[in-house]
Amino acid sequence: MRKDDLIRLRHMLDAAGEALSFVKGKTRTELDTNRMLVLSLVKEIEIIGEAASKVSAETKSKNARIPWPDIIDMRNHLTHVYFDIDLDIVWDTVTKDLPPLVAELEKVILPEKGH
Repeated sequence: MRKDDLIRLRHMLDAAGEALSFVKGKTRTELDTNRMLVLSLVKEIEIIGEAASKVSAETKSKNARIPWPDIIDMRNHLTHVYFDIDLDIVWDTVTKDLPPLVAELEKVILPEKGH
């Protein structure tokens, strides 16, 4: 795997891990009153999407279980529709979509550590 792809995948994994740590012990309703939590989650999702957009087509095709277009589309939506963000989607993205993404990223990254 290209070194820059591995770096991007690690950025994705780090940002996902941070987002998951931010919601630990929190409930969906806290997004309605905790602006800092919202901004933190949105930023981490944007980082994941930006890093994903820079991963080579070759690495993306070799790791088709990762929903690359969805990740990039989410980043684009959050960046361009910043005042019309659906907090239910943000919450579901972090709590439902990020755990399996973390698992897939770990499967890709861990074998590369030996290289």
